[in-house]
Amino acid sequence: MTNIKSKTLKLDYFSNIKAFFNLMKPRVMSLVIFTCAVGLLIAPVKINFIDAICSLMAVALGSGAAGALNMWYESDLDSLMTRTCLRPIPTGKLTRNQALTFGIFSSLISVVGLYFFSNLIAATTLAITILFYVFIYTVWLKRKTPQNIVIGGASGALPPVIGWAIATNTISLEPIILFLIIFIWTPSHFWALSLYKTDDYKKAKIPMLPIISGVKATKLNIFIYSLILFPVAIAPYFFNFSGLTYFLLSSILSIYYIFISYKLLKEKNSAVEKKLAAKLFGYSIIYLFMIFTSILIDNVI
Repeated sequence: MTNIKSKTLKLDYFSNIKAFFNLMKPRVMSLVIFTCAVGLLIAPVKINFIDAICSLMAVALGSGAAGALNMWYESDLDSLMTRTCLRPIPTGKLTRNQALTFGIFSSLISVVGLYFFSNLIAATTLAITILFYVFIYTVWLKRKTPQNIVIGGASGALPPVIGWAIATNTISLEPIILFLIIFIWTPSHFWALSLYKTDDYKKAKIPMLPIISGVKATKLNIFIYSLILFPVAIAPYFFNFSGLTYFLLSSILSIYYIFISYKLLKEKNSAVEKKLAAKLFGYSIIYLFMIFTSILIDNVI
């Protein structure tokens, strides 16, 4: 009987850890860590290994804290959408109060920790990132305007700026270009998602672009952003912090991005349209990873 109770307690313990981990949006957190690390590693100033790792862990915790506060505020919406209904709060694995407490304390620890292991500029930028994501995007914009992801995307674009600031204690042109790549990439990425998850967003009454302006307008906006993304993506080459290899690879990746967006724009069959939107969404993730990996390789090797 004692063994059964002990096993049950262990299962509950690990289940709670997993629930808190999922509360932090691990997929988003991994992208934040990666783009922040790129900003840190390509910076002209090198910091010691321990400070670098601890700083990245603080940024990861800050990202997770923002994710937890987002889930706390949007738990009512999450329960309505098939994409989010299995998150910790809708499934009852965690309460809203637990998410709120965890989010607030994690935010404070992450900002203070980053200040301790790096500098004030990096810590302040992390604090702005968390506050922007929670109050500007989650609380203010998401339920009110179809431009929510355009403006709100600024928070997701700041990690490489934080990484650069960790190393240099400054913000210069290079991280701003990295910021712009993610910022311009974000709308087409999320609008592609909203095209094949329209029913989910309708159910939750979130004013995504396909619902407010229609599918045709959304496809046109995706195509326009894919065109704008091209010169922004190749900008590192022209500003001399990436070489010819990066220029060629980013050009090929960006042209294919435009190609898929154009196919989506011209497609009139709704079933094929959804498949193309899903394909674009998947490719957009690979695209960003490859762009930042190329920048990293070009600068480190």
